[in-house]
Order: sequence, then structure tokens, then C-alpha cells
Amino acid sequence: MPASGPTATAPTRLLETSTGTYAYRRFGGGPGRPLLCLQHFTGTLDNWDPAVIDPLASGREVVLFDNAGVGRSSGEVPPTIAGMAKHALSFLNGLGLTEVDVLGFSLGGMVALQLAQDRPSILRRMILVGTAPRGGEDIMHLEKPSLARHLGDPTLKGYAVLQKLFFAPTDSSQAAGDAFIERLSRRREDHDPVSGPSVAGPQIAAFREWERFEGIRFGELRRIAQPALVVNGVHDEMISVTNSYRLVENLPNAVLLVYPDSGHGSLFQFHVSFTRQAAAFLDSESPFVPA
Repeated sequence: MPASGPTATAPTRLLETSTGTYAYRRFGGGPGRPLLCLQHFTGTLDNWDPAVIDPLASGREVVLFDNAGVGRSSGEVPPTIAGMAKHALSFLNGLGLTEVDVLGFSLGGMVALQLAQDRPSILRRMILVGTAPRGGEDIMHLEKPSLARHLGDPTLKGYAVLQKLFFAPTDSSQAAGDAFIERLSRRREDHDPVSGPSVAGPQIAAFREWERFEGIRFGELRRIAQPALVVNGVHDEMISVTNSYRLVENLPNAVLLVYPDSGHGSLFQFHVSFTRQAAAFLDSESPFVPA
């Protein structure tokens, strides 16, 4: 199928700032606030699903972002979530954006939570998908047999490994994974470099640091006032769904959406439902409207 839609065709831009050069794609429009999209472990601009991003871009501007050291962004990958959040803030400053909504997937959700603490005024609403709070559990332990067997399978190349990692081992979920890979493959040119050990290593270190906490566990979540839509798949092997429960138990203004028959990539498997729920959440101006 030929490329179509802005996620598959939008050009990559480079923004130079005092902290480095950041690669990004910016497109869409409408009355909604800009939506900053923060990506998963080793993910680049090319890993955003058109079936998720294109519908969201119909009501607002969407900004896809490669953090430091990822894709065509300069520098080295920070080994902490706090370091990644500093780069995200520098990027937003460089674009002149003073208030955004955020879609944080997996690692990106952790960065979003850190942004909400570091500069609350810049975030209006957060969508947190397949992610975990500081002090969470079972966060990206790739040595687990359920993950290691796919990561170590030499027959799985490129996007094929994502199908196994992001989708549940059922016929229906794997079929959704096939469709997901086909959609990612629609972008024919202007690709980011594929992430290697120089990206994966520091990001894994950031996950291990994020699992540690001081003081009252999850206490910082109770000071985050932004409305949050928390989303996960019930069979997430990469970041356990128990972390989503901890988020909604402790965030003052959060609602939880858990999809059946799905894993880490629930937003891609149930993209029609997810984008409908996400758009309704982002379009609301009230203090909080359940999805």
C-alpha cells in the first residue's frame, strides 16, 4: 500500500538549541492544543502508528520528537528519566511552545510524568500508555523468558520483533500486530537510523533508576494535578499493567482504560477505540471528563 497520511509523509525537521539538535516531525491542525508525542524504548519517529497519530492530528497539531541521542537527534542518550525530561523541555522551549498536551508511550510516559513535576505549567493533560510511575515494578526486564525468547530469535527482523513484544500471543492480537507492521511500513523514505546499543543501554539504565525511589512510594504522583488518561493492555509483558493501577490509585485526577486480549501495544491494536477516547479526553476543557 502506498504511503498516505501525514505520519507516513511528514518531513523530518531539525531544531538547533543550546543543548543540542533535535529531530522532529510536526503536522496537523485544529482547535486543540499541540500534542507532544514521547516514544517508547529504542523507538524513533518512524515507530509512531499512522492509525493512532493521523486521527489525532485532525483536531490539533501533533509534534513527534526524538530525544537526545535517538534517531537524528544529536548528543548521547541520558541514563535517567530526569535527563530525558530536561531535553524535552529544551526542545519545547526551542519551538516556543508554552503549553501542550502529551501522549507518552512506555518510556515516553515516564518522561511525561517527570515533565509534570519539573514544569507543571507546560502540561495541560497527559495520556499515559503502557508506562509506570517512579518506584514501579516489572519495568522492561528484557531477561524475562517471555521477552528474551523473542529478542533472541534470529528469525525476527526489524518490525517483526515488535509484533511479538507489543501484542498478546493470541491469533487475534497477532493479526492486529500484522496490521500494525504494515502501517509502519507505509513510510517509504526519510527514515530515522535504527536504534542500537548506544540507545538501548542508557535507556535500560534509566528504567533501573526509575524503579528506585526515596521517601513515600508514589508520593510525588499525588502532587501532579493534570488530568491523566492511563491506558494499558491487560497482558502487557514489557511494563506490567499493575503499574497502571498504581498510577490511577495515586494521581489525583486520573482514569484507567485497560484493553482485553492485548499487550504493550494496546493503543495500536485498539486504535479506533483509543483515538476516539484520546480525542474526547484532549478536547475537554472541564477539570476532568472520564474517557
